[in-house]
Amino acid sequence: MSGSIAPPITCKIPLQAGLIRSIFSTVRMSTSSESASAKTVNVRVKGVVQGVFYRKWTAENAKELGLNGWVRNRRDGSVEAVFSGDPQVVDNMLERCKRGPPAAVVTGLESSSSQETVGEAFELKPTC
Repeated sequence: MSGSIAPPITCKIPLQAGLIRSIFSTVRMSTSSESASAKTVNVRVKGVVQGVFYRKWTAENAKELGLNGWVRNRRDGSVEAVFSGDPQVVDNMLERCKRGPPAAVVTGLESSSSQETVGEAFELKPTC
């Protein structure tokens, strides 16, 4: 049979419920162990930090570093953020926040450990 093309071979393997549960358990366990080594902090930055793109700068830097969390302006004129990720990377972000974007004048930075559960990204939140 020259010139004929054989049909593709398909193989159907029945999935067992136990196998599926096992796969999902493994995925959950690996996610839990990864988050166990993560550091999460709540940060409050004071000074001239609103109207100088501090919030946008924070989100860009956090995304660049691969951190999860959020940032928002506060009505008292400060900026609040939560950073979660590798402890050294979180510390790097805290150092960056002490300087901020070029137009900012940071006069204070307070950080504390946080138990907040953050998503798998970094987001801008509205002022509160």
